[in-house]
Amino acid sequence: MQKSLSVYDSDGSTFAPLVVIELVSETKEEAIAWLLNRVRDKQQDGGAELLVEQLTPGAQGTEKDNPNVYVVGASWQRLLYGAEDVGLFKEFKDGSMRGFTYANKHNFKEFQGDGDGFLSMAECQYIIKHGLDNLRAKDEAHVPGYPKMKLYPGKSVIRRMQSKGILVQVFPLHEKEELKRLSFSWFKKIKLSFQPLDDIRHYFGEGMALYFGFLEYFTLALIPMALIGIPYYLFDWEDYDKFTVFAGFNLVWCTVILELWKRLSASLAYGWGTLSRKKAFEEPRPGFHGVLGVNPVTGRAEPLYSNAKRQLRIYLLSVPFVLLCLYLSLYVMMIYFDMEGWALMIHDEEPTFWTGLLLFIPSIIYAVVIEIMNLIYRYAAEFLTGWENHRLESTFQNHLVLKVLVFNFFNCFASLFYIAFVMQDMVLLRQSLATLLITSQILNQIMEAFLPYWLQRRRNKKAHKRMIKTMEDKELPLSEQVKLEADMSTYLGTFDDYLELFLLFGYVSLFSCVYPLAAVLVVLNNVTEVYSDAFKMCKVFKRPFSEPAANIGVWQLAFEAMSVIAVVTNCALIGMSPQVKSYFPESETQLILWVVGFEHFLLASKFILTFVIPDVPKHIQIKLSRLEFESLEALKKRHQKEPVYKRLTYRV
Repeated sequence: MQKSLSVYDSDGSTFAPLVVIELVSETKEEAIAWLLNRVRDKQQDGGAELLVEQLTPGAQGTEKDNPNVYVVGASWQRLLYGAEDVGLFKEFKDGSMRGFTYANKHNFKEFQGDGDGFLSMAECQYIIKHGLDNLRAKDEAHVPGYPKMKLYPGKSVIRRMQSKGILVQVFPLHEKEELKRLSFSWFKKIKLSFQPLDDIRHYFGEGMALYFGFLEYFTLALIPMALIGIPYYLFDWEDYDKFTVFAGFNLVWCTVILELWKRLSASLAYGWGTLSRKKAFEEPRPGFHGVLGVNPVTGRAEPLYSNAKRQLRIYLLSVPFVLLCLYLSLYVMMIYFDMEGWALMIHDEEPTFWTGLLLFIPSIIYAVVIEIMNLIYRYAAEFLTGWENHRLESTFQNHLVLKVLVFNFFNCFASLFYIAFVMQDMVLLRQSLATLLITSQILNQIMEAFLPYWLQRRRNKKAHKRMIKTMEDKELPLSEQVKLEADMSTYLGTFDDYLELFLLFGYVSLFSCVYPLAAVLVVLNNVTEVYSDAFKMCKVFKRPFSEPAANIGVWQLAFEAMSVIAVVTNCALIGMSPQVKSYFPESETQLILWVVGFEHFLLASKFILTFVIPDVPKHIQIKLSRLEFESLEALKKRHQKEPVYKRLTYRV
């Protein structure tokens, strides 16, 4: 908890500021008063029962500063009750992970005294966010002062005000001392060691910790392939006949690492209390709209939108748009091959050092164009997915991921498939893979690490000076800290980070047998990625709210789909190798049948492995089963006592 900074609520109680609410400077007074009262009201009266106070301008405050900035906190008792409401799991005295209950609080391992320090600051901020998100309209017809901003019973107040532009942002505050310790152990010292995943989870939440855990695991899993690839590259540089061994290793590697990751993520999630945590009931997205009706599940009034209309939008506009983009990507690819032919013709006419360099220019230009097209398509995909009007955020994300993955896969790998299986030019395949991989890594490092920091400096030089003061460990007043963090960029989630890892996994698993150094380059990229991402999270972006997660979600399916494609691709590459062809000198049909049969055998083995290797380790399965058994026994005892209570009540 942030004890060094505190403010006074309107009733005189002191609280630690955890979350900031910023309204537009022109917000009407009656709307502000209504919102603050709803935040302070008791939960039984429909409020959030939180502590909130207006941020007082500091000594450096100016007239341009927004006066409608408020800091939010909560009493310790409210946070403990909130921990039970959101279903937090904490370690019990017997070492198991159990759902926290306020009545049973003293039986939890880390609960001492009044429970101070029992909840991390990230958990406290998540509880406050949950309380704010569950502020719902009662009998108000509209937001006070805004007759056109309609409300209806059950509508989320915060989401409504945010979608209409009255509420600018809601974000959690950094905790200076804890951030300093995390930064020092995470990225300030360059050392060969594991990341402090527990500390990352404690500060940023489970979703962020699982991303960095997967990034670390992926990097370590690449090391055996990198160690094999270096001598393979050095001694068999021009011997493409021997890539079958490396392709065979690829087949096993891409299957095993994903199965082992599921076990590791289950272990991490259990230790963090999210593996058996029940998923909260999902509310409609802020951008969801439709005709006002009644939700048959909750009984609350909310917008309803016809699924038939949504499907028409998907199949009549979204799907044709994606197909059009794939056609444009194919057209750009053919232009790239024309440029390759032109460069090769010039080099053949007059082979010099400079014409040799010219051979790499088309691939570099194509790699840059690919990144630009991916970026433009990403914005178009977000707009289209929003226009499809999905009710739930999870559904929105699934459709967005599907659109982006299909295009990015085609855009990044179509040329490599064409070179490998149509042109069958292994030299050009190696050159194109190396150029695409290196260029994309350089561009990603610039876009993800240097550009956000540079934009932050240009946007607000004063904020940058305050950031330098923070780095130099000089204490900042609360008002200055809030202004500094409010001007920082907003972290948009792990989507782009996972997408980058997905594409790197594709480069390595699909075609690295013809360019063994691919794994080495990805390892180097991932090492720098750890430090650049850590720097971004701690110094460039606002602190994101903690997001409970038990796994990497839909990305697990994406990586598994890529591993299936890798099996097919590597089998085809093996079938094209001269040493395999030598076994079938007279019949190409037999070769094709052999390759297809071998590929089917490997796919069957892969799917068998998914069942043989359990996703959850045995010792964790036992703990979860024991907890379920104890819960059922406690429920039985309660039901057995119930008739006795009824008889006693009847006699009275």
